[in-house]
Amino acid sequence: MTEVPARKLRRYQEMRDFARTAEPAGGAGQGRGGRRFVVQRHRARRLHYDFRLELDGVLVSWAVPRGPTLDPKARRLAVHVEDHPVEYADFEGVIPRGEYGGGDVIVWDRGVWCPVDADPAAAIEDGTLHFDLEGEKLAGRFVLVRSRRGGDKEQWFLLHKQDDHAHPGWNAEDHPRSVKSGRTNDEVAAAPEALWHGDRQAPEADSQVGGAFPAATAGELAALDDLGAGGRWSVAGRDLKLTNLDKALFPAADGANPITKRDLIRYYVSVGPVMLPYLSDRPLNTHRFPQGVTEPGFWQKVVPAHAPEWLHTWRNERAKRGETRRYVLADSVASLAWLANYGALELHAWTSRATDVDHPTWVLFDIDPGPATSFEEVLELARLHRTALDHLGVTGRPKVTGQRGIQIWVPIAPHLTFAQTREWAETVSKTIGRVLPDLVSWAWAKDEREGRARLDFTQNALNKTLVAPYSVRPRVGAPVSIPLDWDELDDPTLAPDRWTIRDVRARLTERGDPFKALIGVEQELPKL
Repeated sequence: MTEVPARKLRRYQEMRDFARTAEPAGGAGQGRGGRRFVVQRHRARRLHYDFRLELDGVLVSWAVPRGPTLDPKARRLAVHVEDHPVEYADFEGVIPRGEYGGGDVIVWDRGVWCPVDADPAAAIEDGTLHFDLEGEKLAGRFVLVRSRRGGDKEQWFLLHKQDDHAHPGWNAEDHPRSVKSGRTNDEVAAAPEALWHGDRQAPEADSQVGGAFPAATAGELAALDDLGAGGRWSVAGRDLKLTNLDKALFPAADGANPITKRDLIRYYVSVGPVMLPYLSDRPLNTHRFPQGVTEPGFWQKVVPAHAPEWLHTWRNERAKRGETRRYVLADSVASLAWLANYGALELHAWTSRATDVDHPTWVLFDIDPGPATSFEEVLELARLHRTALDHLGVTGRPKVTGQRGIQIWVPIAPHLTFAQTREWAETVSKTIGRVLPDLVSWAWAKDEREGRARLDFTQNALNKTLVAPYSVRPRVGAPVSIPLDWDELDDPTLAPDRWTIRDVRARLTERGDPFKALIGVEQELPKL
């Protein structure tokens, strides 16, 4: 326990990929006199509670499967794990699946601790540490006792002493909410972007905790459920007039109830904090189905005259006669609720920002299957994109469309023109197409492709768009376009319309947002 913090954190850092994981890496600025403690409820492969004491510039840590207790007759197994950086004491969010500790984390309790022993580091080395806690849930005298030494994970027991804070039968699971946000693990998993921005290093990310895109609160969702067929509703500080909330927009599928406008609004305001980073500051093209998906829909770009004054918009000063001059900029869950009430089921955002429309921040590859293309063949083509990008040293991620295809999204630094990104994507696509020529056609019209797939690089153009991550698609069952990790292309159960608005929350709880690792990445495209 006498090593400097940087050396002590080496094992922690070796076990994590900070390009993907929304955790602080640790570094300078960690004090050595702190006595904070934190307990994080962590749903990874198994639920457990991470019990952490600040000592000598790090968080000394134990994993407690059943959680701490105030019951003096109970003893809790505590597995000694690697030290963590002190910034981790405030972490609440989602660690992507596939990374070490993948799952959702809340700050279950926190406060200060006071060691009884004069030298707590020596006491831990000797195998018995007595200390007092003063937290929001935990308080009183505790002791950690090592029961078995050796191997990577030492086994200890965590006990509460018989004192004024003792509480027979006290169970951590009876107190599931975060002391930081008041949220449960489910609520944090459904909206992790509201809590931690993983594309920033610890100090900057910590300043953003609470989210640029706050989610609808439990009270606001309850008010939506109680509203009746329509009326005034307030969400994220904005007042909306909602109409025809019980109107079925998607017919019943597989024995489930039809999906109503209320269901659609609820979905978008719940998933909004995860979705909005891909929409914010980008002109929006919407596919509207005000009568539901059983009736023809239509595309709308222009902002209607009845739009509320608080809705953020962008004026295209270069628009010619007949072209759209004003677009919606979706930047809050309130704007998503307004769009859903307006019948905008499907959302497509520009690949460039309103502040710099001539330079895209994404390069897109669209695997557009033909009538004779099987999904397994779509997967073969997607895997070739994975191989090509890996060979080029370029970061990207795939996304199922919610219909039949797969798209590949590649984040880039915003200084290339659309002509340059289109040329680059065309070269990559045609190289991939030469590997499986029997599956690919370059014909524009579908009836000229002889049933084969098209690798469409032409979406890399101003005001050409693909469906946004987490957007609903206008099909029976309300499937959703879902970002993937590359390894999911090898999942035999994968289907392009596997997820609907009814199970995206469970998906986010299980894996988080795979595209989160791409947010803010400004990479250069290699010359081909």
